[in-house]
Amino acid sequence: MKRKLDATDRQILAILQRNAETPLAELAAAVHLSSTPCWRRIQRLREQGFITRQVALVDAAKINLGVTVFVSVRTSQHNQAWFERFRDAVRDIPEIVELYRMSGDVDYLMKIVVPDIAAYDRVYQRLIRSVDLSDVSSSFAMEELKNTTALPLDYAD
Repeated sequence: MKRKLDATDRQILAILQRNAETPLAELAAAVHLSSTPCWRRIQRLREQGFITRQVALVDAAKINLGVTVFVSVRTSQHNQAWFERFRDAVRDIPEIVELYRMSGDVDYLMKIVVPDIAAYDRVYQRLIRSVDLSDVSSSFAMEELKNTTALPLDYAD
């Protein structure tokens, strides 16, 4: 049975979003619980799908991925076969780290990380060899002003 999140659950999620390696004793103290009830809450949050996975966040600049490109894609094809080719092509290109189907003038929006413009061109060439695109527009990020993986918890039930 899925329960609603209470204030303690939200606190636990907020702390884990900042640092998933927070020691259980420290986490429990921060939310005013003993370790066992805190651990049980974390397990319940996992079982109910609130916590989907834990990852290590890597500094892109330290691994030579200092260029972020946002790519808008428009297509004249809106059929399942084309979509599956597009989705599969994107999945096979590791530099494409995010992809969204959009409403409005743009059909898809991608976030691509690469070391330089030449590397972006290789990604672009690989993509257009895999699938027909009618309009592609690329914008290079000049400065990162905010980047977080932490989701706001004020809207959670």
